Amino acid sequence: MPDDDLPYLTRLTLRLIDGVEKLPEETRARHTDYLISEQRPDGGWSGREGGSDLYYTGFALRSLAVMQALTPELCERTAGFLRSQMNRSTGVVDFFSLIVGTYLVPLGGGPDVLAEAPADWKDRVVAMLETFRTPDGGYGKVPGAPAGSTYTSFLVALCLQLLDRPIPNIENVVAFVNSRCRPDGGYVEIAPMKRSGANPTAAGVGLLQIAKAMTPEATLAVSDFLAALPSPFEGGFRANDRIPAADLLSTFTASWTLFQLGQEKKLNLAAIRDYADSCELPRGGFIGGLWDERPDVEYTFYGLGTLALTADVPRPPGAFSKG
Repeated sequence: MPDDDLPYLTRLTLRLIDGVEKLPEETRARHTDYLISEQRPDGGWSGREGGSDLYYTGFALRSLAVMQALTPELCERTAGFLRSQMNRSTGVVDFFSLIVGTYLVPLGGGPDVLAEAPADWKDRVVAMLETFRTPDGGYGKVPGAPAGSTYTSFLVALCLQLLDRPIPNIENVVAFVNSRCRPDGGYVEIAPMKRSGANPTAAGVGLLQIAKAMTPEATLAVSDFLAALPSPFEGGFRANDRIPAADLLSTFTASWTLFQLGQEKKLNLAAIRDYADSCELPRGGFIGGLWDERPDVEYTFYGLGTLALTADVPRPPGAFSKG
């Protein structure tokens, strides 16, 4: 199957697995140990405070998956947490993380989280997701929202791909995303915004790619917009052109988007790699940027992803030593 025909998340995961395999074993082991140590007794993962939640559990599982470090024992514990969340009311962000978990846990040797779900569970999910549909053709953060969110709409599209279901009225979704494009070539999260950002642009491009509606003109405009966002002092990408500091989330999403558009020549891969290195901690895990102090499992996914995308860039001898 050609790469373009693979589901978006499958394409991303396979690309990151390929890159992570090229990292030194000690690097992979360090971050695997960090992620496993962060799993809570109930089988989930948390952010920097509070208990386990689906959002961080999803990032932990995705990180372990790209390092091929999921184990049956770990997945068995995680399955219990995911089952405990099955009947709770939740938004699209957490629901996306739940669906990702139900796919990754069996792949890691764990049980089928959906074994006791109703036969029409997928159809019920599709119907539930449609309650987030907004009059502008997108999907909102809550049911009945007056306007759509670019990021939420992208997550709904990812959920539907994982469920092997088409996007209903896909032409309206495409029109919605195009309405979020701004003259600078990027995309915004909500309609009133005037200046584009790296992350809504990545979400907008991802959704258009899923819908097979990305045009050559949009590709050129987006690549020019993203190519102007790296911090001249740090090497990573900024969330928008008004923010002085780079962050690991924007660095990963912008880099991945340019790779997907075939515009990776506009990336300074060595500088991006060095920025990711600067966010990596010797004990494992990544911080969000040079302004940050504590690691978490979400930024660890972005850090691993960035290192995977830049794994082919030659390094000077000894550059990997973090201990």
